Amino acid sequence: MTFATPTPTRGRLLVVDDEPDILIALEDLFEADFDVIATSSPMEALNILAADPAISVIISDQRMPQMSGDAFLARAREFSDAEAIMLTGYADLKAVIGAVNASRIAGYIPKPWDPAALHAVVMNAHERRQLALDLHSERALLHGLLDHTGDAISFKDNEGRFVRLNAVKARRLGHPLEYCIGRTESELNPGPEAEASEAADRAVMLSGKPAEERLENMDASGTPHWSWTTRVPVLDGRGEIEHLGTIERDVTEQKLLEDRLRQADKMQALGTLAGGVAHDFNNLLTAILGSLDLALRRDTGDPQLGRLLNNAKMAAERGASLTQRLLSFSRRRELKARAVDINALIGEMGDLLARTLPDVQFETKLTAGAPTAMVDPDQLELAVLNLCVNARDAMNGGLIRLATDLRHIERGTQDLPAGDYAVISVSDTGTGIPPEILNRVFEPFFTTKDVGKGTGLGLSMVYGLAQQFGGGVLIDSVVGKGTTVDVLFPIAAPEKTGTAETASGRKAMPARKVLLVDDDQSVRHVTAELLNEFGHDLVECQDGRSALERLTADPSIDILVADLAMPGMNGLELAQAAHERRPGLPILLITGFAERVAIPAHISVLRKPFQREELAARLAELAG
Repeated sequence: MTFATPTPTRGRLLVVDDEPDILIALEDLFEADFDVIATSSPMEALNILAADPAISVIISDQRMPQMSGDAFLARAREFSDAEAIMLTGYADLKAVIGAVNASRIAGYIPKPWDPAALHAVVMNAHERRQLALDLHSERALLHGLLDHTGDAISFKDNEGRFVRLNAVKARRLGHPLEYCIGRTESELNPGPEAEASEAADRAVMLSGKPAEERLENMDASGTPHWSWTTRVPVLDGRGEIEHLGTIERDVTEQKLLEDRLRQADKMQALGTLAGGVAHDFNNLLTAILGSLDLALRRDTGDPQLGRLLNNAKMAAERGASLTQRLLSFSRRRELKARAVDINALIGEMGDLLARTLPDVQFETKLTAGAPTAMVDPDQLELAVLNLCVNARDAMNGGLIRLATDLRHIERGTQDLPAGDYAVISVSDTGTGIPPEILNRVFEPFFTTKDVGKGTGLGLSMVYGLAQQFGGGVLIDSVVGKGTTVDVLFPIAAPEKTGTAETASGRKAMPARKVLLVDDDQSVRHVTAELLNEFGHDLVECQDGRSALERLTADPSIDILVADLAMPGMNGLELAQAAHERRPGLPILLITGFAERVAIPAHISVLRKPFQREELAARLAELAG
């Protein structure tokens, strides 16, 4: 490490002499190199020095009527560090000696002076002053860096002994700063870490090249910490390595953030995988449920067979429910609020929670007549699941209580507007949350779990969901007893009763000619059977391109029903091409996937697996 030598700047020169001719001569001699300030009064010169700290050199006569030169320079030293040069006659040598002792003059020039010699003395004095200022600035910068940075900084000699270090480094070494000076790391803290550090120091000193590395260390409690260490050789004036500078930056938060981001990437990949698996399961379940429904509609006269078919249908419907939850986990979409019966939602999650967390017991306390909440139901399910997973992780076994309630919030409570709220509570019998970290639990990526065992996003997701819908989250925790998390949502306004007919009560729609497109033969076969039961005239295709050709060739087709996820031309591309050829054609897309594409509002969507009544109702809507 080397430092550039600063270029001397134009200085400010103060000349003090009671003879005007001498002042003029000195101004003429130095005006090319200095900003010259001249005065015949020592008292005025003191005022000038007090007001102008940039003056670098003072030239003062010794014999002046108002005040002698040595007395003036002694007074000047009270508030100025400018270099001082005295002009004197040979009879004034005693005063010069006194001035050297009392006034710290840099030299004296006898009268009459040699202009070249005087100029050289003043220039040297100015350069010394500049070097002193630069040195002071360097020291101030170094001390500022050492004292106020969060990094651990140290300098060692060729033997590895500390010659300078800051308080941060001293704290890491575990000794007072002054005690560390002159000692090596092994002398201060014997052990493998000190030996490894000294070996890295020697490698840099031998190579003469800076080096960087990230190190993992354990503190006294056994908690891992990571630091990014930079070692830089410091050269002397001959270009030889004299010292080693070391900067150690704590990157523990950065390392943990990297690990959490990697975990978040894994969760995103898991969501993508879940969406793909759910798509395949939905195709299978659509074929199974459709076949079972068709079988049940054919009366065989065998009661036992009917029971078996009904049991199979119920099991397939439960599988469909679990698959929809996978889709809710993986789907990226805008949140949509609607009135949600929180009692029904908690009740329907029983199977999911039991299968997801088989190692804990669940207890529910659903308040009769609990109000409906305005929230996105899929995201609320995911939020409850997150809270239950957190509760499980806080216990070794134990009991999780799920409760619903109506709660009135007074004005100013937890930044929630005053009013009534629908509440879902999740309580555990775990270790509780210490008070010092309770106010951090909603921070994104904050987690007390080991690396790889949590993303730190669960509670922040729950908090964000509640905030987005105008609610909030309250936490009550006692160390050693457990934690209760209350999620509050605004109450949904009562729905107006209408006279619209249900799907099962609709009048049978007139027969239509339907073009059915699906690459999955089993799903296409079941859907075709249902459409035939409705009395429609059916045309089947297994891919988008053949369907488009058939649509172009047959103007009598009334409705297009197509799967969304198909190889080659997918359902949305088929729908767009069909609208170009037949602008008013009703189109129904059937999908079992967590879509990453936006489907236009004018295209109707039916999600797999679907019931016979849902298909009938959607077709009736399209037929107008």
